Amino acid sequence: MSIIETAAASTVKKFSRTVSRRGLLKGGLAGGFLVAFHLPLRAANEPVQPPDVTDGKFAPNAFIRIDGAGHTTLVMPQVEMGQGVYTAVAMILAEELDADLSQVALQHAPPNDKLYGNPTFGLQVTGNSNSIRAFWKPLRIAGASARAMLVQAAASEWKVEPASCTTSKGQVTHSESGRNLSYGELATAASSETPPKDVPLKDPKDFVYIGQPLKRLDTPDKVNGKAVYGIDAMLPGMKFATLAACPVFGGKVGKVDDSAAKKIPGVQQIVVLDDLVAVVGDHMWAAKKGLEALTITWDEGPNARISSKEIWQDLRDKSEKDGVVARSEGDIAKGLSIGDKMEAAYELPFLAHATMEPLNATVHFKQDSCEIWTGTQIVSRVQAEAAKAAGLPVDKVIVNNHLLGGGFGRKLEPDMVVAAVRIAKQVEGPVKVVWTREEDIQHDVYRPVYRDVISATLSDGKIAAWKYRIAGSGVIARWLPPAFQKGIDIDAVDSAVDLPYEIPNIQVEYVRAEPPAVPTGFWRGVGPNNNVFAIECFMDELARKAGKDPIEFRRAMLTKQPRFLGALSLAAEKSGWGQPLPARVGRGVCLQPSFGSFIATVVEAEVDEQGEVHLRRVTSAVDTGIAVNPDTIMAQLEGGLIFSLTAALYGEITIEKGRVQQSNFHDYRMLRIDQAPKIDIHVIKSSEAPGGIGETGSTAGPPALRNAIYAATGVALRRLPIDRSLIAAGKKS
Repeated sequence: MSIIETAAASTVKKFSRTVSRRGLLKGGLAGGFLVAFHLPLRAANEPVQPPDVTDGKFAPNAFIRIDGAGHTTLVMPQVEMGQGVYTAVAMILAEELDADLSQVALQHAPPNDKLYGNPTFGLQVTGNSNSIRAFWKPLRIAGASARAMLVQAAASEWKVEPASCTTSKGQVTHSESGRNLSYGELATAASSETPPKDVPLKDPKDFVYIGQPLKRLDTPDKVNGKAVYGIDAMLPGMKFATLAACPVFGGKVGKVDDSAAKKIPGVQQIVVLDDLVAVVGDHMWAAKKGLEALTITWDEGPNARISSKEIWQDLRDKSEKDGVVARSEGDIAKGLSIGDKMEAAYELPFLAHATMEPLNATVHFKQDSCEIWTGTQIVSRVQAEAAKAAGLPVDKVIVNNHLLGGGFGRKLEPDMVVAAVRIAKQVEGPVKVVWTREEDIQHDVYRPVYRDVISATLSDGKIAAWKYRIAGSGVIARWLPPAFQKGIDIDAVDSAVDLPYEIPNIQVEYVRAEPPAVPTGFWRGVGPNNNVFAIECFMDELARKAGKDPIEFRRAMLTKQPRFLGALSLAAEKSGWGQPLPARVGRGVCLQPSFGSFIATVVEAEVDEQGEVHLRRVTSAVDTGIAVNPDTIMAQLEGGLIFSLTAALYGEITIEKGRVQQSNFHDYRMLRIDQAPKIDIHVIKSSEAPGGIGETGSTAGPPALRNAIYAATGVALRRLPIDRSLIAAGKKS
């Protein structure tokens, strides 16, 4: 990975006339929904949930615990699901605390919106690629504040000025006298100090950890098997359960014949609820075999008539209607009347999450309490929803959060825990509920279907007018209603309202179009998945119509965007853009403003005579501001690119008779290891605040791949996954 110097340090101009998710981080939601972040201090009477016990420890705020032996524990406000946030958060805290990172232990935060709420949303949530963006300053203040209290305690002990003391690797030093005290020795005294109001933060030139490609702190235990995911929770006397819900969305249980299931060795109990049936056994195999032995008659309800054909027709009809204007500049009607006009429509399908760790939750329900072990991106909401399902006050429900074996937005939903609690209410003792892969894929909360209609005109080789209409689900309207204002879903228009290109006449509209019956939610990128694909594909078509090279066409409309230009130029250089290629091999580019980062990606791909696509090389250049851990940035972009290229090549959930037709990896394919291309990531050095990185790769891959196919074959695909029959017939022109 290269660290490339650049002078492109200015902030991208905000074009948005509504609030995108990126704008949300800067200004908050209209009406003051964004909470002002204050360093969360724990009051003496603040209730705690195990394991966050602070007795006998220096606990200056919600994030830091130091005991008398000098053991430093960092309480993680965000969850780790493979994105490396545990290491990055620890680096930020340890940097300003001046702790010895090698001696730091990590601990999941218990559910508590007040102490651990994400500053952007006021909820304890990990998503939107904003863990570092949202907590960058609060975490630094937390570390610096604790360090100042430790220094003050040492200065008082030595009767010297605090300014004469320095800190490093978990100790305070008075250099003039050569005296040292460890943080452990100062823990008790520091607890009596008053936290400073305006603590100075380190100058970036003095960073010790931040900016270094450090190895992830969670890797050793993941390699040696000590890491505990939600599915790994084991309790004495625990039973196992697996379940089946009606295969038709919204269907109910009709009749259940469990006579054969009860004969399976190890089957203990059959739980029949209104919408699902679970089999409880001594072990997972017994539960699974028992479930297979059940004969269930379902009351399928009215949704049994729904199919993909009807869903797409409904979406296409709605997408032709005027939407709510999310951004408007210039005179769009006049702009569209001059120059060469082009129109196109782009479509993206439903997608499942298919996390490596299937859905699961372990629950021990008692009449007066309920304890849960799981892995979730939204632990406080899980606690609240579980309490409702259990019929208990929230303070009687304990949620133990664990590492997540993938989240991608699926575990921003509490439904799996709610179902497990409902089952556990019928079971004596603790029970681990595990969804089979088939049940997981066929009862997901899916990435929405989208359709975008674009009209644009060209004048003097540049875009003179741009009208862009997005039609798709309002995920935010359901998930965070206060953020859905004036009919605009801030997620659905993200990366569309903040289009970076300099266009004099522009209009962006949003049409809320909910698919009948099919539940939709966040899927590693969501709105930007859709908008970056449509925008960047259409940019290539416009470039061809203008007779311009795709990169030069973009450059001409980025004269005031140095960070975008820096990323685009670097990606072009490192990918060998413009160098000759064999027949039916093409390079495609994608430029995007997603999640507060500026990224350009070039995919090089070959299309054979049968229409099969062979990925040869991917090159990405990213300006994500201060790179807390460049190694993690590289890994996240690599993973996101593979994730999204998989979706572009194969991903599609289809509906027939109200049922999801895909069920496992044989018909919901993943990219195989021998298909993975060489990936080169180049991180641009920047002094700007950090941007998001977890989802940027998942928005970059599909449009860059599609544009590579366009360059190789001349076929302008406008729908994913790619249609091999179309590109097999194409010839490069």
